[in-house]
Amino acid sequence: MQRESMAEAMIPLIGRLYRENNVIANVHGRSLINKSPYDILKAHRFARHIDSCELPLEQTLPLIEILDKLELGPASLDVARLNAAFKASGEADLETFLRTELASIVGRRGEDGRTSTDVVLYGFGRIGRLLARILIEHNGGGHGLRLRAIVVRKGGETDLAKRASLLRRDSVHGPFDGTITIDTENNIIQANGTSIQVIYSDSPSTIDYTAFGITNAIIVDNTGRWRDEEGLSQHLLSKGAARVLLTAPGKGALKNIVYGINHHMIEAGDKIVTAASCTTNAITPVLKVLNDKYGIVHGHVETVHSFTNDQNLTDNFHKGDRRGRSAALNMVIAETGAAKAVAKALPELEGKLTGNSIRVPTPNVSMAILNLTLENGTTKDEVNAFLRDMSLNSDFRKQIDYIDSPEVVSSDFVGYRRAGIVDGLATISTDKNLVLYVWYDNEFGYSCQVVRVMEEMAGVHPLQFPALESSTALIS
Repeated sequence: MQRESMAEAMIPLIGRLYRENNVIANVHGRSLINKSPYDILKAHRFARHIDSCELPLEQTLPLIEILDKLELGPASLDVARLNAAFKASGEADLETFLRTELASIVGRRGEDGRTSTDVVLYGFGRIGRLLARILIEHNGGGHGLRLRAIVVRKGGETDLAKRASLLRRDSVHGPFDGTITIDTENNIIQANGTSIQVIYSDSPSTIDYTAFGITNAIIVDNTGRWRDEEGLSQHLLSKGAARVLLTAPGKGALKNIVYGINHHMIEAGDKIVTAASCTTNAITPVLKVLNDKYGIVHGHVETVHSFTNDQNLTDNFHKGDRRGRSAALNMVIAETGAAKAVAKALPELEGKLTGNSIRVPTPNVSMAILNLTLENGTTKDEVNAFLRDMSLNSDFRKQIDYIDSPEVVSSDFVGYRRAGIVDGLATISTDKNLVLYVWYDNEFGYSCQVVRVMEEMAGVHPLQFPALESSTALIS
């Protein structure tokens, strides 16, 4: 009861920091915003997977109380790592430590130097609706990315209500955390105060976004209908559209971006970029750190992937091989371009990877099995310790996660925000032969990566504390 009371005391402080200061409080990347007391307790307990012990609320509550007094500017604050840094510093006074550690944002409330960038979701399917949830959650003080509209084909007189209902209810990810209303006269969905204009159109090139007050917008194409520059360039013909982001692997010379790996390649002049695939985002960061540490001679990637909408629910004709067979009843061998796509983000692995995929009858959360031959041998304990450290103390901490529970299964990873989660207990290592199992939420985890790419395109990343050393230095 005492711990529950402390968690309850945190809620208004965390909410005020978010609403008034645009400060996002988290525990090892797990947001504390709009959470119940039990969610906060679970986040503190989760810390034991990373720090080997549960995070004490007796230590984090005073820390958050002081943060609330410092008139902070916008930032993302990891209270678990701030608490650990305070204990390691030898400083006797917590407020003195926090004032020093956060000196660049202390007293800067309301001074958000980031611009606001309009975002339009072209398509409102599985990824589109999850992107909407994340963007609404990140709305904060109105700076950064602003979800302004979705573009869909009208499906009938009740289309608006059905779109809102699909945003409100999700069979996999649960109910929307907040309130949703609709304005049928103006075709608007209101979600937690975010006004989303619903635009009905059959063509990406004929929309006047400026008529809705939308300018210089990033158009996020979730349809997968167009994959090349010619097709995606149609979006740029619409008034108010400035850039395009594809939520799928692109074709031709388009830049396939895996945030955390090659997002620095995005230039101001790039009009069209892609966010690669869910599998590519899940495995590339892990392959990157392994290659830097041990060297990869060659490897095979086998993905055990949840079924998707491009498969048939029951047996019926499908132009793709095997995909006409019932997704709900069968394991289906399918091709994957993830192995080749990795090389677009990590050219040093060009020609070193092969890949295949098995679609299985689960609605979400997939697994990649990395069967690798290394230049330098290692042991299970050594490589697991290394990957655990990368998940906590490197620039890849938003991409790589690590877990070693003997009871986890796929449904436990629904809603995970990191791109890939290494299952340490499943690791097999015999000197230069390494087999890793990497879980990933192929919907939500991927959508978080897409939002990070959007933030990079718009230049609106929040400051993060405590700061980390370069991951390159950590790996070497």
